[in-house]
Amino acid sequence: MDEFRGHLRAARRVVVKIGTTTLTHKSGKLNLRRIKELAWALSDLKNSGKEVILVSSGAIAVGTERLNLPERPRDTRGKQAASAVGQAALMQMYQSFFSDYNQLTAQILLTRDVLEPGDRRENARSTFNTLLDMGVIPIVNENDAVSTDEVELDNDSLSAYVAALVEADALIILSDIAGLYTADPNAAPDAEMIYLVDEIDDALWKSCTGSSSKLGTGGMATKLSAAAVTMPLGIDTVVASGEKPSALYDILNGERIGTLFIGRKGVQKWA
Repeated sequence: MDEFRGHLRAARRVVVKIGTTTLTHKSGKLNLRRIKELAWALSDLKNSGKEVILVSSGAIAVGTERLNLPERPRDTRGKQAASAVGQAALMQMYQSFFSDYNQLTAQILLTRDVLEPGDRRENARSTFNTLLDMGVIPIVNENDAVSTDEVELDNDSLSAYVAALVEADALIILSDIAGLYTADPNAAPDAEMIYLVDEIDDALWKSCTGSSSKLGTGGMATKLSAAAVTMPLGIDTVVASGEKPSALYDILNGERIGTLFIGRKGVQKWA
């Protein structure tokens, strides 16, 4: 464990983001075992004294499956309809699994304007803080069903904005991408994992690839964009595989898992 990863052990307020492809099977149907494991891990982390916020993708994918559509809608109206159906089903699933561990959850749907400076942003911050004080785990998603802007806003960026809003200590992005590589590992077998990033430069941007999934909207570029928001605020950000949600324990214990984007305030502290 290096000194920068050791900083994660002190993280008290943690935002966890999970992507669509991590929540679903290749068929588009929900991966119930993974959701159950996620609910267990987050509930246990909360029981250990951490404050946890979950940013969850998946509403449009779940709605697509529930509506028996052949593929994810491409037009805004179709996305909004699928999101409205899918969000209800997704929250029902989360509530069912979290209740197994006596954990209360709350749904928070955000739009871009809420995250901009002003009264609405402060009201949102107050809501988050109050829920956390009450021991509730907020589950956040974009309000796709009513906003034409939000269906195009990726949840990697949303998770970074939420982390900034609540002044989180750490952001963990669980994905089908295990971390940042020197090249696309699907095309370059000799690509190597980059375990530590203290600056996002042009070379890193060039190593990014978009998502190849028909279900999700993110890729490594959106995760770099998220880290570009959190790093200047001193929020450590980890991109790691979401295949086993229990890896959250090891990440927050400082184990060398995924790519750590060091919060710059953290760099100064450890220097």
